[in-house]
Amino acid sequence: MVRITKHYLLLFIILIAFSCKQKSSETKVVEEKPNLLFIFADQYRQASLGFLNEDPVYTPNIDQLAKEGVFFSEAVANNPLCSPYRAMLMTGRYSLSTGVVENCNSQRTEFGNYLKKDEVCISDVLVANGYSAGYVGKWHLDGPEPTPPDVKRVWDTWCPPDRRHGFSFWYAYGTHNRHNAPYYWTTNAKEDEKTYIKKWSAEHEADVIIDYLDNTDNQRKSREPFALFWSINPPHTPFKQVPERYQKRYEGLDYKEVLNRPNVQFTDNYDLKRGDHGVEKRLDQAKDYFASVNGVDDQIGRVIKKLKDEGLYENTIIVFSSDHGEMLGSQGLMHKNVWFKEAFDIPLIVHYPKKIKPKTEDLLISVPDYMPTLLGLMDLKTEIPKAVEGIDYSNLFFEKEVIRPEKQLYFAGKSFASKGDARGFRTKDYTYAVVKHENGDKFHYLYHDAEDPYQMTNIWGKNPELDQKMETELAELLTSMNDPW
Repeated sequence: MVRITKHYLLLFIILIAFSCKQKSSETKVVEEKPNLLFIFADQYRQASLGFLNEDPVYTPNIDQLAKEGVFFSEAVANNPLCSPYRAMLMTGRYSLSTGVVENCNSQRTEFGNYLKKDEVCISDVLVANGYSAGYVGKWHLDGPEPTPPDVKRVWDTWCPPDRRHGFSFWYAYGTHNRHNAPYYWTTNAKEDEKTYIKKWSAEHEADVIIDYLDNTDNQRKSREPFALFWSINPPHTPFKQVPERYQKRYEGLDYKEVLNRPNVQFTDNYDLKRGDHGVEKRLDQAKDYFASVNGVDDQIGRVIKKLKDEGLYENTIIVFSSDHGEMLGSQGLMHKNVWFKEAFDIPLIVHYPKKIKPKTEDLLISVPDYMPTLLGLMDLKTEIPKAVEGIDYSNLFFEKEVIRPEKQLYFAGKSFASKGDARGFRTKDYTYAVVKHENGDKFHYLYHDAEDPYQMTNIWGKNPELDQKMETELAELLTSMNDPW
């Protein structure tokens, strides 16, 4: 009897030890969930990635991320405006589905042009799976109180806690362009409690993120992995609001010396019937745009150093992207919301050397793909919401085959750039866009990118068979997306 008791006692001890080991292993898995730092700089065009040797910029920190990570060379902003990109990023859904087809302001709120409270965002998914989520910088996804057309529109608005989609740390504003004197609403601030800062916004936000990583004030739950989104406003206009130390790199240079793309036109171009007035007068600010790019990289470098100092670097997925590009005089245009590469192409770098090998990837990836692809990379494939329209391409990180898309949608609503609705797509060889004006007129733009990388010749009308093919394929694409256009 005693021997049996000892036998069972020994078995009991073994079972307890195995159970403890299993629990310890489970705990270890939770601790090793990757952190996420998603950085996107407003109006930062792909050509301003230093390692591409296109724009005259200095971006050693971003270059290093690309060298060690996956650079998506064909990433585009499907709807190249601030608010539409942000809504697609957060929801994994295209603009018609989110209702955010243009930038949020008080004259568009009544039409539902804002991020809906019932959307399931990437932050909601991450928080539901044990993450502490934080947001720093420009939000631009809420609709201010509606104003009539004859009243000056309102752009900025406070985002109440119940509309923050799981972000428990909040240091943000709706939208403003006060780069040198920004203000923010903090996590517990009420609508009338703004925090005003006298510092370049990108630098101040880097300070905030460094404090967040220190976590001395319990900005996040220390036992949970974090998902931090950092929306940097520069190099968005006004370009001149940039610290002098970054401007010094371009002292003594004429703006025509730094604008080195062959498609830059130093006189206004109105042939596209959507011209942006005063291009020539604003091109002298190009140096300040590039100075802002350099400054953004500098501040990202500070945050990366902090990640390394805190031992968080190896287990943090760092993403660098942008909501759209900047024309800077190419095609005789300024700013965004057009299909030309300078506005349409955006950076996308995914850095996670712990698990993925560096490479350049030419997948025709679209913004709604970001959410499911990141969730797939973070081992949360089963948590991707059913409403998501983007595709999970995370298998690409592990050298597995995926079904590669043939097109990337271009979408634009009625806006200052197009004076009407526009639709189009890009393939590996061509960019095709159609602008439909309010009077019913249509204008077609077709560029053979493979032979004309700077899109200097509109070949529409030169090959009727190719024209018909493009029209047919656009109709099929829009039909597949339930776009009534």
